[in-house]
Amino acid sequence: MRFARYIARRLLLLPVQLLLVSLIVFFLVRQMPGEPTFLYTGPFATQERVEEVRRQLGLDQPIHVQYARYIERVVRGDFGMSLRTSQPVMTDVRQRLPATMELIAYAVVFSVLIGVPLGVYTAIRKRGLINRAVFLYGMLAGALPDFWFALIAIFVFFFHLGLLPGPIGRIDLMVSTPETLTGMYTVDALLTANWAALASSASHLFLPVLTLVFIYMPLVLKNARSAMEDMLGSEFVVYARAAGLPRLMQWRYALRNAMPPVITVTGILAWFLLGGAVLVETVFAWGGLGQYAVQSVVNSDYAALQGVVLLSAVFTMLVFLIVDLAYFVVDPRIK
Repeated sequence: MRFARYIARRLLLLPVQLLLVSLIVFFLVRQMPGEPTFLYTGPFATQERVEEVRRQLGLDQPIHVQYARYIERVVRGDFGMSLRTSQPVMTDVRQRLPATMELIAYAVVFSVLIGVPLGVYTAIRKRGLINRAVFLYGMLAGALPDFWFALIAIFVFFFHLGLLPGPIGRIDLMVSTPETLTGMYTVDALLTANWAALASSASHLFLPVLTLVFIYMPLVLKNARSAMEDMLGSEFVVYARAAGLPRLMQWRYALRNAMPPVITVTGILAWFLLGGAVLVETVFAWGGLGQYAVQSVVNSDYAALQGVVLLSAVFTMLVFLIVDLAYFVVDPRIK
């Protein structure tokens, strides 16, 4: 019951948080230089045409009136029309969100599957070649720009070795996309047994995921190592060692108590990658939500930018809700 009440409280706060986010974003977006009417009318439009378009878009109204009308449309599920693509914002988001989610999901999963064991191992074995190599990697990866590493990876694996496809999108041009179920090509291809599409999409996914994992995994690795070192020096592990419990049991106790900070940093990583993958998406022509947001900023596309920010806010709140709920599973003190 406590678990259910906690979820209910968090979900009830979600509309209030989104309202505050929408209010802040709506007013800040209109402080950007440029105006969407010029995108719509073109650079050679007359002043009369510009004013006519401003009236059609409702930009001649007081800003509080514009905000009230915007919220009224959002409640109905209408996030407006993108002036750049001439499509509803939700249509653009539905087309691009799965690409970004696929990239983020694989990056987070592999960062955890590789980073946590490495962090635990280096916390237990504090000497040796692997420990020094992991330490150097953690220091180096945090100092490298992700787009630079992406370009180097393309040069090595595509141009020089010819092992992987180039940065031309999510799937080969000669391979048909799988039937849309989730929008994530590897998942849809697997569910529909489209092995050609699965192989092609997986090969295109390899380099961008490798880039994100290599650059951002140290965040998980260092946190796992620090948390495990703290737990190995804690009183209950010292007592377990003095009581003669096997080392594996001591490590298991320490690992379980080290998981809450690792879960927290995993949630932070997922949230950060939603915006941090923008340059990687650009390098690999990924066509995800990050590119869409950048193009919206450049073109002063108010509706598109507001829609992306609200969606990002929902994603962030859901990620940290999942993080909080995971504490109920791994930390018995909360129960």
